[in-house]
Amino acid sequence: MAMPKRWVSTLRTSLAEAALAVRLYNDSSEPRAFEAFVIHMHVAWLYALHARFERDGTDVRYRSTHDPKQFVLIDGEPKRWELARCALERWPDERDPVRLNLEFFIALRNKLEHRHDRSDANLAVAVSGHSQALLLNYESEVTTTFGQEYSLASVLRFPVFIGTFTTEGEAALRKLRNELPSELRTFIANFHSGLETDLVDDPRFELRLRVVLEKVNRDPEALSMQFTRWDDMSDEEKESVLAMGRRGQTVVREQQRSVVGLGLIRPQECERRVNQAIPFGFNSHHFLRAWQIKQIRPPRDSATPERTDERYCVFDALSSSYGYTEAWVAWLIAQCGTTEGFKAVTGRDPVAKQSAS
Repeated sequence: MAMPKRWVSTLRTSLAEAALAVRLYNDSSEPRAFEAFVIHMHVAWLYALHARFERDGTDVRYRSTHDPKQFVLIDGEPKRWELARCALERWPDERDPVRLNLEFFIALRNKLEHRHDRSDANLAVAVSGHSQALLLNYESEVTTTFGQEYSLASVLRFPVFIGTFTTEGEAALRKLRNELPSELRTFIANFHSGLETDLVDDPRFELRLRVVLEKVNRDPEALSMQFTRWDDMSDEEKESVLAMGRRGQTVVREQQRSVVGLGLIRPQECERRVNQAIPFGFNSHHFLRAWQIKQIRPPRDSATPERTDERYCVFDALSSSYGYTEAWVAWLIAQCGTTEGFKAVTGRDPVAKQSAS
């Protein structure tokens, strides 16, 4: 029997990671269940996109800027695209809700390493809609790319739970959400503050569910849990749903700007990393022109320095300076790797690096 193609093995590993992520998320005895969910879903998404690229013949290995025939090595193995780079390649549109959902969890994963103790359950409640969207987006990506035979539907079934089925359960969840540390509440609010309403309301970015308990006759052909999509409802049905009120979990999105420097990158480090990763010279002038053209932050001496595109840049009020995100570095590397992209991003013609003699 012929060996399966490499991408099949990568995909199967991805599916195993996703199943483990959900199992840990639903395990009430797991002390850091949500953190484990985020980490394993990060790996699941990474392997799923690598499998897609491998199947399509896209090389995900970073090549040396000095010799394109050589690869960048880490512990003797070729360095492969990280999830942020994969998301840029898979969804070039920066307004794509699936990409935004992934970028939210990439940034959140970095926050988890520095969060307060005992905030795991609180955070899980606060971003439960995003978590559900992350998993459903993954299922959709896998099945539409590789086929229904790779669906997790038979493995991940609707769990038995209390949640908002009872008044007491709803009160307990609200209490958890309200006790979320202010740093994490600010992070969630800031990520949403610059997004358009259509993106915030897109279920691929954050899925909101309203559960209605009703008495129905048993149908041996039907599932016990019925899911009705908003787009499939009539106008009358939509009005009825809206009239029931909002009893679900809600995150209050305060319109405030982050001034926390944790996890941000200085301009010089951004320039160095981009310069190392692309075949052209990239310096401080190119970096300056890039953020000006992309308009990810206000100009110097702006009266509103905090008005940035927080996916890429955040203002630090204490030092009156700007820090840049991993997503900004990944975007620059992805765009500046070609002559056309470099010129579009910086407004300048690229200059190839001199090969080391």
